Formats: sequence, structure tokens, C-alpha cells
Amino acid sequence: MLTRLGWVLAICLLSLPALAQKQGGTLRIPHRENPPSASIHEEATISTDMPFMGVFNNLVVFDPESRQDRLDRIVPELATAWKWSDDGRTLTFTLRDGVKWHDGKPFTSADVKCTWDTLIGQRESGMRKNPRKPWYFNLTGLTTNGDREVSFHLKDPQPSLLAMLAGGFSPVYPCHVSFAQMRTHPIGTGPFKFADWKQNNSIRLVKNPDYWKKGRPYLDEIDYTIIPNRATAMLAFISGQEDMTFSTEVSPAMLKDIKAQMPSAICQMQPTDTQTNLLVNRDKPPFDDARVRRAMVLSFDRREFVDILGQGYDKIGATMLPPPEGLWGMPPELLHTVSGYSPDVAKSRAEGQRIMRELGYGPDKPLRIKILTRNLAQYRDSAVLLIDQLKHVYIEAELEPLESPIWYARMARKDYSVGVNVQGIGIDDPDVVFFETFACGSERNYTNYCNPELEKKFHTQSQMTDVEKRRELVWQIDKALQEDGARPVLDHGWAATCWSPAVKGVHMAINGIYNRWRMEDVWLDR
Repeated sequence: MLTRLGWVLAICLLSLPALAQKQGGTLRIPHRENPPSASIHEEATISTDMPFMGVFNNLVVFDPESRQDRLDRIVPELATAWKWSDDGRTLTFTLRDGVKWHDGKPFTSADVKCTWDTLIGQRESGMRKNPRKPWYFNLTGLTTNGDREVSFHLKDPQPSLLAMLAGGFSPVYPCHVSFAQMRTHPIGTGPFKFADWKQNNSIRLVKNPDYWKKGRPYLDEIDYTIIPNRATAMLAFISGQEDMTFSTEVSPAMLKDIKAQMPSAICQMQPTDTQTNLLVNRDKPPFDDARVRRAMVLSFDRREFVDILGQGYDKIGATMLPPPEGLWGMPPELLHTVSGYSPDVAKSRAEGQRIMRELGYGPDKPLRIKILTRNLAQYRDSAVLLIDQLKHVYIEAELEPLESPIWYARMARKDYSVGVNVQGIGIDDPDVVFFETFACGSERNYTNYCNPELEKKFHTQSQMTDVEKRRELVWQIDKALQEDGARPVLDHGWAATCWSPAVKGVHMAINGIYNRWRMEDVWLDR
């Protein structure tokens, strides 16, 4: 039995973690590129999401203490409570009182309504791009009840709506600030205020002293130094010039170097929540011929991608993130039944050669193409390996790397023939992946794939509340997408994020790199 003194000591020890967090300091992080803009709702890249997520808040967020982003692990943020209607078609939020935007104006339900009215096209806003519009295919509109209540109205029941609202790509925007300003000087309610952005040099955020969550954030500043060269960024981290690497920017080979030169570094190897996939513009000859597209897929050796680029860490999978990290990916025994995933690569390539010879191509008359990709190491490395594999089916390709703003603009206009894409999945949920990537007419459907019959199944799985039955239908859909060559997946990437021992309070999810950069719980022990 504990004595009175023992109880006192025990209570003190239990309270130490809460007391240990220090206020102040600047967190220094290298950024891999100049972001296309600061407007999270207009972009589809971690390059915007990571540095600017701390400026904003969501209605709800994935629980930062959970190791996996899940529908049953969601906690309040600007909303204090929520409730579904009996028919599953209305989701009503009670909003937090006393929250102010960084310019001092009050946050109200009108801001929530403005944000999602814009995303679903019911409000003219000056948005240049709207990559999240496909997420809200089922949202008919919002209504408010005073300043502290807002309801989302759906055509059909859709449990995953709450998960979409919890992601890093779903901040609430101020109704009174233009999108033109949000692209260069964003205003939010979050723990950090935007301070300045020097193009191709740095991004700086500073502490919001009026943050609604008392005692947060701990940091005074977050400084991002733009260092496009990955090796240079790693050296800056190892030498102590930077406190943390950019999200999942540490390749397996670099991880070995970091641990050898900086054994104290804390590194988390995990899925990047990105997949390398082949983009083929199905409307441009000769790629409007399904036989050419099939021959390209038959050239793939996915194991090479895993072993060479991922050094054994990457995983082979279809559209959804492979298990156990992913919640919806096909198990290996089912994946092996999918056409194009045969381990007999030589047999597949022989079939690809036969198809190309029938089309008039051969070793002395290859199909010559250009392959576009984003000018980042991860994209370029994947494209170079694919170019080598395509030679096995008489396709000679030349690489054309593009800077990020140009890349996204070209893809949106479908101004390309063949591309290698490293596609980020904002939320590990089929509604996000299927409707954003494969729905007829989606802005992010870069290949113009359209299968109305399969799309009906997208809607069916979206309404299902039985998780196991929904998962089985998702696997059926995923198999059909791969066998139809909708956007062939080469591999699912793994990489690490590292930070120095002085950095505390980092909580990353194993199935999402986009949703954990609020930074309000991060502090420095120095």
C-alpha cells in the first residue's frame, strides 16, 4: 500500500509529461520545392498542405493520438459536436464559440457554408482549381441555424463524409477573404499565422497568440527553407541546420546515411500514401487503341520498382493502399488473380511484344514517345525505371520533367500523351480515391477514364455501413479498374520522415501523410 508521500510522488510523476512541454523556439524544416500556392483547397500536393496546414482548422480532425487515420478515430476541432439524421442524409455540427480569424473577424457558420458552397460549385469564388470537388459528389448544399450550427445535406447516405472533413485538405476558409489572397497570404483560425513567403527561398509561420486552444501552440515560429536538392536537404538536417526533414522525403538509402551519421535521429519509415502510376491519355493516338495501352502494362516488372527504388520497403498493390497499413487494399492472394500482376514477367512481356508486332512495331521500328513527369526526384526516378521497362515491348521513351505548377496545369488540361505520376491519396477511403481519380469528368481524372457501369458500383459502396461487405465490393471495383488499365499502379511508396531528439510531439499516421501537420502539439526540448 502506498504511503501519503508515495501517493504525492506518484501524482507528481504522472503529471510530469504535461509539465515538461516547453514554450518557444523555432522549428526549422527544409522544403523540397516552391509550392504552387498557399491555398490548400486549390492544390493537391503535400508541398502546400504541410507548410500551410498549421494556418487553419477543420471542423473535425483525425485523432492525433491514433496511429491510423480511421472513421472511428475522429475528434472535434472547430466543431464541438455532430449528429447524423435518422436517414443518414444530414450531418449537423455545433460550432465552437469565441473563435477568431487571424485578422480579428469572428468565425461563424457562414464561413463553413461559404467554404463548401464554393467546393461544390454553388458559390462564385475566383478559385483557379478545385481538386476536391469530386469528393463532394453527394453533397447538395449546406444550411445554417444561427452562427453556431451548420448542416451538410446529402443526396444519399454517405458515412465517409466525416472522414473527408477530417483530412488536411479540408480546412474552413474565411468567407470575407478572396482566393487570390489565400494563394499568397492565407488567413485562418489555426495555431500559426502566415508571416511571409519568399519565392524559392523560405516560408515562415508565427505563433497565433489568440489561438482558441489555450496553451497552444508551443512553438514561436516554423521556418521552411526551400532546398530542392534532396541530398543538400539531408545534409542540412544531419548538420543540425534543420530540425526535421520534409514529410516522407527520406528514401531508404538516405535513411541508412542519416542513421550512420546521426544515430540519435528519430525516423519513422511508413507508406508515403502515394502510388506511382502510369498516365495514358486515352484520347490521343496511338494510345486511344486499348492494345497499345495493354502492351505498356505488360512491360511492367513491379518487383523492380519495389527492390530498386524502394529497396524492399515499397509494396505492390492496386488502387487502394495495401494492408495492413491501408484499410481497403486487396489482400495478396486476391491481388495475384488480377490480370497484369502475374509474377511471370517474361511471359507478360512476350505477350506485349506480340501485340506491338501486330500493330507494326518491333525492335527496328519502336514506338517513340515522350513521358512527362513532375521535376522531383521521386517522380524522375520512377519515370527512368519505367522507360527502361517499356523498351521490352518496343517503346522508346524520352523523359520530359516539368515544374510543379506546369505539371498540374498540363494534367488538368489533358495536355499530354504519357506521364508518370506519383499520386497522393488525401484520405484512405474508397470514396476519395474512386470519385477523384476515376469518375467520369473529374478534374483529377487525368486519363479521361469513364466507365458508367462501374461508377454505379462507386455509389453503391459509398452508401454501405457494413465495413466488411463494403470492403469486398471495393476489392471487386479495384480489380476491374486494374484490368481495364484505368490508371495502372506500379507500386506504393514507402519513405521516412526524420527529426532530431529535441523535437517532441510529432504524431504521424501510418496510412496518411496529409493530415497531421497542424503542429500545435510540437515543442522543442532545448
